[in-house]
Amino acid sequence: MFGQRKHKTFEYKPRFSRDSTSTEIKDDTKEFASKWRRVNSGNTKKVKGLFSMRVLILALVLLLICMYLLEKKYM
Repeated sequence: MFGQRKHKTFEYKPRFSRDSTSTEIKDDTKEFASKWRRVNSGNTKKVKGLFSMRVLILALVLLLICMYLLEKKYM
């Protein structure tokens, strides 16, 4: 009376299969990876700030304390 639905089927081809086309894909990825490394090899320098955030906050607090003490002393 009630027909059961058929399960969906897909033609799945694994990304990293061991057939003849996979060697072509692997060669392409190796070529891409080597190009990527060559291009980005010059960009390995990471520019950091001169001071960390903790040092800047500490310097600011010390500066404010010094300003407060000098104001109290000379006023």
